This record gives sequence, C-alpha cells and structure tokens, in this order.
Amino acid sequence: MSRRGQPALLALSLLTRLPVRVATPVHPRDQGRSVAWYPAVGLLIGLLSWALATLLAGAPPWPAAVLVLVVWVGLTGALHLDGLADSADAWLGGYGDRARTLAIMKDPYCGPAGAVALLLVLLVKAAALAALLESGAIMVLLVAPVLARAACAGLFLALPYVREQGLGSGQARHTARRAVGLMLLAAALLAVLLGLGLGLLVTLAVFAAGAALMRRRLGGFTGDTAGALVEVVEAAVLLVAALVV
Repeated sequence: MSRRGQPALLALSLLTRLPVRVATPVHPRDQGRSVAWYPAVGLLIGLLSWALATLLAGAPPWPAAVLVLVVWVGLTGALHLDGLADSADAWLGGYGDRARTLAIMKDPYCGPAGAVALLLVLLVKAAALAALLESGAIMVLLVAPVLARAACAGLFLALPYVREQGLGSGQARHTARRAVGLMLLAAALLAVLLGLGLGLLVTLAVFAAGAALMRRRLGGFTGDTAGALVEVVEAAVLLVAALVV
C-alpha cells in the first residue's frame, strides 16, 4: 500500500477491528491526516449495519435489533464503549478535579458509573433500533455512525488534546485541519441529502454540550472522552429518529 493510503488505513485500524495492515513506521503526518477519514470509517460501519438491517427485514424487531447492535459493537471492538465507561467513572469520581479525573480515566477497571452508562446507552440503542426496524426507517443506521465520528473528528479542531502520550496525541499534533473541515462538511451534507437533518441538529447539540463539559473539566479532550462522545451521539441520533418515526 502506498503512503497515500496510509491515513485511511490508520483510521480503519484505530476505529474498527477490521483486518487491515498498516505500514510501519507510521509517519506523524499520516496520523494527523487519518482524522479526516473518521467520518468515512463511520460510513463503512453504517453501510454494514444498514445492510444487515435490510437482510433482517420482516424478522421480529427486538432480536433483529440486538443482532444489529452486536455486530455494530463487534465492528468497533467496543472501543468507544470503553471510553464511555472510563469517562463516566472519571466524571463521577473526579469530584470536579482535573488531575483526579484524568487519573481515574487511566484505571482499567469499570466502576458503577461506567457500568450504568454502558447499560443505559446499549439499552437506548437497542430500543431505538427495534423501533426503527419495525417501522422500516433504517436509513438512519447509515448516517448515525458518520455523524458520531464526524463529532469525534471535530474535537481535534475545537479543543486541545490533554495527554502528551495518549492514543490521539500524534493525531492532535499533526491534524490536517483543512481536510478535517471538508470531511465534516461532507458528513453534514450526507445527512441533509438523506433527509436526516434532524440527526445533524442533534449531533451539533450533543457536540456543543460535550465539548463545553470537556473544556470546563479537563481543558480539552482525551481518547476516552472522544469515545464517549461517539457513543452518546449515536444513541441520541438513533433515539430521536425512533421517536419521530
């Protein structure tokens, strides 16, 4: 694979468990360019989820919804769910203290807040998916992963990355801001063209609230809070779509 394809492969290897080979050593600029591919990775996840939902048309909605959700989580290796659990534990146990919050995020164990957050988000997603499958309004499955990963990429433009040696430190130092901006516009345009402008508005609202919380508590974002944002955006977009069907 040429160096030109490295950013896309890096994004795939980070955000999914699909078997891709990344050439080493990884160039820092390729790390920065990979951020622009996050919405495209979301589109791939969305296409696979939508295709599975299409194959399950006519099946009982709840079992079908659980199957779609299991595959969806499997594609990402539960990466973002892990970030959600760590963020929930840290936000509750950090008592408003930045250093304590960051320290708790590094703890590999999942506490009560993290477990509850995981349960609620998965329950919201499963219920929303069941309603969407029952009504046949499954196009949102294509767009929700795109908007969620666009929100994640947007953090690299809106906030500083607060860990010097974190998972996203290389991407943050070398972010291709123009390319990321163009991909964010493309993600927004996709949502509008597919008639899911409401999902775009929900994403913008969740992003604004999440970025404000991260700035206030941490002065920026971490890989865990970025993962949490992905999960919350996906759940919110699916839930609102299910409520307005």
